[in-house]
Amino acid sequence: MKTSRFTDSQIIAILKQAEAGSPIPELCREHGMSTATFYKWRAKFGGMDASLMARMKELEEENRRLKKMYADERIKAEIVAEALAKKW
Repeated sequence: MKTSRFTDSQIIAILKQAEAGSPIPELCREHGMSTATFYKWRAKFGGMDASLMARMKELEEENRRLKKMYADERIKAEIVAEALAKKW
């Protein structure tokens, strides 16, 4: 996954500027990002502070690792099942 040019604290700061009343197109131009990026951030991180944002990213990473572990184990189970089916 592509990493963001912006840190968590920068994203929070940009979202707070928008909440304070800055026009969104001007804000996006100032920070060099698209309006689509801003709206994605607002949908995902709106109303969060930096600690909640960090915790959410930790949970997403843990979820990714668990999904990968499950997929690996599922493949192993299928291989064993095929081997047992051929053996008998």
